[in-house]
Amino acid sequence: MQKKIHPKYYPDAKVHCACGAAFEVGSTQEHIETEICFQCHPFYTGKEKIIDTAGRIEKFKARKEKAAASVVRKKSEKKSGKKKINLPYGLKHNNC
Repeated sequence: MQKKIHPKYYPDAKVHCACGAAFEVGSTQEHIETEICFQCHPFYTGKEKIIDTAGRIEKFKARKEKAAASVVRKKSEKKSGKKKINLPYGLKHNNC
């Protein structure tokens, strides 16, 4: 490894959050100021709210049900309009 290219590591770097929480972590910066931390973030505190604007979840469920109800056909069937017949190996189909 090359020497003198790595930043100085602070094992007890102080972190200060906007909510007033303070704790120590290992970092290459001695002091860290942050706006949100694990003590005030809604995901970690359990106060997370899912806001469904314009019924997006209902629209998604409706599209999913519609897609499940429709029949999926292969491209070859769509073009020719005929169903493909799978014959055993060695047999040929005559279009007479």
